[in-house]
Amino acid sequence: MPPIKDRFIISSKAIVCQDVDLKGDITIGPGTVVHPKATIFAIAGPIVIGANCIIEESVILVNRKKDIMKIGDDNLFEIGCRVEAPSIGNCNTISTRARVHHTARLTDYCVIGPGTLLVPEEDETLEEYTVVYGAGAERRTWSGRGKVQEADLRSKHLEYLREMLPKFNRLRTTADMGM
Repeated sequence: MPPIKDRFIISSKAIVCQDVDLKGDITIGPGTVVHPKATIFAIAGPIVIGANCIIEESVILVNRKKDIMKIGDDNLFEIGCRVEAPSIGNCNTISTRARVHHTARLTDYCVIGPGTLLVPEEDETLEEYTVVYGAGAERRTWSGRGKVQEADLRSKHLEYLREMLPKFNRLRTTADMGM
């Protein structure tokens, strides 16, 4: 296998900390915040991250397939989660230490609970508003109630991170990206 060629396209409006581990062809959209110690590996195909996503510490995003791994807007990846899903819609939450296998695809407003292991045996696309939780990856459907409050809270979270992360962490600049 040929070595992975690094190519990073990071929006000038994104906040990406210096000690984030990036490998491969990665595009990060405007307003997205990537905490220190996060890992984003585009091993076989590119990863495209949309606008206003939050990628917290110790998150691992991996694309092992040749197709583009597309991550939509306004997603939250909490501390220590690992995601290999080839497609993630908008406004999803992958909770702390959750794992999403490459056979799963998320639409919009899905929640993967803390410590949940989502490993479908065959390719599966989760319907909108699906909540997966517990050791057995049980499922239920969220009514969507509180969606506006959730969006407002996430917006405040982003605003806070955009203000505080640069005060205590070095950020990647265009010069750091080898462009």
